Amino acid sequence: MKLDLRLYYLTSISMILLMLTSFSFQAFAQVEPVRVEKINGQWELLVNEQPFYVKGGGGQTHLDVLLEAGGNTIRTWGTENAQEILDLAHEKGLKVMMGLWVQHERHGFDYNNEAKIKNQLENFRREVRKYKDHPALLLWGVGNEYELNYSNTKVWKAVNDIAQMIQEEDPNHPTCTVTAGTNADKLSFVMKQLPAIDIYGINTYGDIGNVKEVLKKGNFDGPYMITEWGPTGHWESPKTMWGVAIEQTSSEKAESYYHRYSEFIAKERKQCIGSFAFIWGQKQEYTSTWYGLFTEDGMPTEAIDELQYLWSGSYPENRCPTITKVEWQGQENIKNIIAEAGSKHVIEVFANDANGDRLNYRWELYPESTDKKTGGDAENKPPIILGKIRGGKSESISLKIPFEEGRYRLYLTVDDGQKAAYLNIPFYAEPAPKSAERIHVIPQELEPYR
Repeated sequence: MKLDLRLYYLTSISMILLMLTSFSFQAFAQVEPVRVEKINGQWELLVNEQPFYVKGGGGQTHLDVLLEAGGNTIRTWGTENAQEILDLAHEKGLKVMMGLWVQHERHGFDYNNEAKIKNQLENFRREVRKYKDHPALLLWGVGNEYELNYSNTKVWKAVNDIAQMIQEEDPNHPTCTVTAGTNADKLSFVMKQLPAIDIYGINTYGDIGNVKEVLKKGNFDGPYMITEWGPTGHWESPKTMWGVAIEQTSSEKAESYYHRYSEFIAKERKQCIGSFAFIWGQKQEYTSTWYGLFTEDGMPTEAIDELQYLWSGSYPENRCPTITKVEWQGQENIKNIIAEAGSKHVIEVFANDANGDRLNYRWELYPESTDKKTGGDAENKPPIILGKIRGGKSESISLKIPFEEGRYRLYLTVDDGQKAAYLNIPFYAEPAPKSAERIHVIPQELEPYR
């Protein structure tokens, strides 16, 4: 009996402490109402009735770097670790576009199955109720690229039903939905089928310059955001003769970030209420460097310097190294390199550091990735190839071409100990004839990156 009473008192005390903790959090966490409104012909996102222009990073890592660069918002694609992310964002004074991952038809979801659709909506209802009063919440991102490679248009109704549910459960935060780029058909669905969506989100890369024209032709006069943007996408980049995409160097990407933000985001302030640079972190997608604003070991890259200037008006004191050019056997035209298996070649990079810092070089060789998917689905990085590079920590190396015929990429990272520049060179190893070694460089005129 004494044991039972002790257990009763312990349980009661635990419940009281839990209630006090919850109460103290609610007392501390004052909801900041958010809404969108057109003021003097310009759409504004208002937080506590104050204009809030989104300067965002897509991802939830390296938040101190985001703050230092002048960013104010992060974006998630789902609610995994949502509480931790929201708490950390609030601690640092950041806002969150909280994603609700609407299932994709291309991943096997059936939008003819009413039970599954209802279950998805109710799961989201529970998530909305859980996080709707968090002070770091800015808005809800209802789905991401769910229309990519789809055929069942019922997904649009499902998205609108979710947005309607959010309006009922949480009147303090607007809704946004995100499509993979935009065109006349997608815009038509957004305008006609999604009346409960407050903000149109568009993921766009090399095609960002066409967004304004699509919206204008479709008579779209509502608020929108560029919810992913950055380098030229691998699907829209120049290709080698053997069909792999040629990636911009980090210096070329930095130029693209500056140009695209200045021309196609900042200038569209009447309707565009902000953007999210992709990706505020690192991922393997086509290559290990294509989309990440950070290297695999967490170093910021050149584009972040440009974002800081665009967001805050000044560059950081310590500038990132830059890559001027790279030469293969003394040649700069290296878009289509076909080299004999077993042959040796000298590759040299020319890099600068505005602060005069000592530069570190790291060259690595990999086979071309064969695990390439669509829509940002998870990919595996290919295994490194060792023993083919001599002088791998200097600006000039000797590369021995692998004996196995096939497609390869040579990667270089140049860093000052804090920030990094990078490039990669795709090449093809062909069987070696009995004649002398040779290298083919096939001339190819390429459109300049913008």
